Amino acid sequence: MGTTDTAAADAAQRAERGRREFTDVMTFEPPADPSPTATNGLIDFVFAEVWTRPVLSRRDRRFITLSCVADSDAEQPLVEHVYAALRSGDIAITEMRETVLHFAVYAGWPKASRFNIIVDTQWERIHRERDLPTPAPEPLLPLVTPSDPEERLVQGTATFKEVNCMPFAPDRDNPYQGAGILNFVFGEMWVRPGLSMRARRLITVACVGFQDAPLPILSHVYAALKSRDISFEEMDELALQFGAYSGLPKASYLSQVISEQKARVLQEWRAEAGTTY
Repeated sequence: MGTTDTAAADAAQRAERGRREFTDVMTFEPPADPSPTATNGLIDFVFAEVWTRPVLSRRDRRFITLSCVADSDAEQPLVEHVYAALRSGDIAITEMRETVLHFAVYAGWPKASRFNIIVDTQWERIHRERDLPTPAPEPLLPLVTPSDPEERLVQGTATFKEVNCMPFAPDRDNPYQGAGILNFVFGEMWVRPGLSMRARRLITVACVGFQDAPLPILSHVYAALKSRDISFEEMDELALQFGAYSGLPKASYLSQVISEQKARVLQEWRAEAGTTY
């Protein structure tokens, strides 16, 4: 077999792998006659090369992807990825609703409002397709967090330090920092039981990545690595998945920060262990 024939065979195998992975991930068949963009980009690269990679699970990749497509202002991809995540069972409805709340904090409430509506409509669609009644949402109350304002601020301060791997917290008397960051973001949202810490890390890093926010990108990449909630290798995979759905230029900057924070974390770990190698 000549070089041209080998390349053609490899391309055909990659395309077939991409179509199989698309069907597995999205829970429906890819377009029968896709455009060249869909074939060369979506099928041959995103699904054949990115979604099939090891290190991150398909569930992990769902949290990153959902965050990116919810930000994209393209409704149909969000509909499709919400539907697929719920229909496959990779993400439970309670987790999906917590994802919307977490997304709202880091990407904005207006976009989260659309995300929330799509979650509800796709959850109903899945049950309608299965000829089943749509279950009522789990009760919101009682909240698991303190109702006393002082207790919430104390908890928020402790959670801020733990999540961000920092020995200090913001000034509580600034309204943005006290009422917003300490009282709600870390006094309520980060400690809610509906999502694991790992899932919240994945969502947050994706959100700060597409928000182009240098300090939050640095701090959340650092904390995810320093806490060991996300490994060095997993963080590199996060950047690739992010790049597929939020664009390679943004992913390039995220990768740069990841590289810098890996070096920082390694240096700190070595110092904590009393080694210099």
